[in-house]
Amino acid sequence: MTAPPRHGPTVPTTALLGAARWRRSSRSTGANNCVETARPNGRAVAGRLAVRDSKDPAGPALLFTPTAWEGFIDSLR
Repeated sequence: MTAPPRHGPTVPTTALLGAARWRRSSRSTGANNCVETARPNGRAVAGRLAVRDSKDPAGPALLFTPTAWEGFIDSLR
């Protein structure tokens, strides 16, 4: 029996994202209540977008494919 395919973001290890350059939206306030995004360049995560909580930079991050991220942003509009 095989497991069903997974959909949605994956959670990478900190080692995969250690060298990523994180950025915040220019619309973020100074209160640290925002998300940060990065484009990691490791082979295992290349071409994906990483997203994390700015209040917990050492915590988990989510990885999105470009298509999944664009779909998420479109759903907010």
